[in-house]
Amino acid sequence: TSVSGVSFTAEPGHTTAIIGSTGSGKSTLLSLIPRLYDATSGTVAISGVDVRDAALEDVWPRIGLVPQKPYLFTGTVASNLRYGDAAASDEDLWAALRVAQAEDFVRAMPGGLEAPIAQGGTNVSGGQRQRLAIARAIVKRPDVYLFDDSFSALDLSTDARLRQALRPVTRDSAVIIVAQRVSTIVDADHIVVLEDGRIVGQGT
Repeated sequence: TSVSGVSFTAEPGHTTAIIGSTGSGKSTLLSLIPRLYDATSGTVAISGVDVRDAALEDVWPRIGLVPQKPYLFTGTVASNLRYGDAAASDEDLWAALRVAQAEDFVRAMPGGLEAPIAQGGTNVSGGQRQRLAIARAIVKRPDVYLFDDSFSALDLSTDARLRQALRPVTRDSAVIIVAQRVSTIVDADHIVVLEDGRIVGQGT
């Protein structure tokens, strides 16, 4: 879905939610920030710098992206989380897992942080895969968090606990959440409603 005429600012310490029906352009809009697509007109800027003018190696470290269908790599829980930050300590990893509501199931896995993960994360459930991908983004401590429908595989209470635990962690970062579920975004500081690639409403 192409997007046009869309304009908003995502502030540090604020959550900006993007909501709309399937095919409204939500994922397309989010994909412009890490340059999975490039804007053909207008500007997508981080800290005032057009992402098209910045080197990818300068853009990517500032972004924590949790895609709609997160992917895990062959290795262990720890090696997957350290894609966020190779220098993260075990305590950093446990802290991120705690926020992501993943600590309990990882502690229950044989080996804990050293528990094996199969290619694609096929040996964990969809909800566990999503929570591990969220923990990986938290380990990175980015300037911008991008959650592309990242809470859809979670039940409502886990979703609520996770978002509450995220608040102190993301207080210096801009958080952008794409969601289908209204309950996920009801507490957002700013809500953008998309329809056919255009903004049809925004506010709280």
